[in-house]
Amino acid sequence: MASETSQTLDRGLRVLRVLAGSPEGLTITELSARLEVNRTVVYRLISTLEQHGLVRRDARSRLFVGLGVLHLASGVQPLLRDLAMPVLRRLAESIGSTAHLTVADGDEALALAVVEPTWTDFHVSYRVGARHPVTQGAAGKAIGLLDGEDAAYAVTIGELQSGARGLAAPVRGVDGLRASVGIVTLDEAIDEDVVAPQVIAAAREVAERLS
Repeated sequence: MASETSQTLDRGLRVLRVLAGSPEGLTITELSARLEVNRTVVYRLISTLEQHGLVRRDARSRLFVGLGVLHLASGVQPLLRDLAMPVLRRLAESIGSTAHLTVADGDEALALAVVEPTWTDFHVSYRVGARHPVTQGAAGKAIGLLDGEDAAYAVTIGELQSGARGLAAPVRGVDGLRASVGIVTLDEAIDEDVVAPQVIAAAREVAERLS
């Protein structure tokens, strides 16, 4: 005999699963079609999930998984940081620049882990928890590359902090996670031939650790 289940809970979990697999986001109508559930039912589910931070809308009313999903399990964010930190530490020490793991939270990019080099006289201070528009900065633009842009990494100059230069690569292949690994420096120029391969390799290693 089949065990009893909650249809509402099942639908809510299906909403999160579908959104996690839709990095470009979905509208209510699109989500309703994917789930084959009435729009009114989906709207109620989304409203409830939004209240708990599990779903987030952007300015175009497209729906995304919210970082509240991470908060459900108190060990998830520390786990992401713990797995990424050794990689970021090697990257920071090798290049002599501040290294970071940044994740997308709707329209914002959130610095989840940051490591500053120990041997440099000057470096950029970048705090954990810092947020900025996901369309700005190398970290945010690298996350945007997950949407299919034909580039391995992103480079920006002075977009978030005057004089600062950033280079970041997307973390690919981790279901439900939109993230990038990058460095930020005050150097007048970034030697992409030297820095980019190391950042790309670090992003790949983080992905392997999180998979």
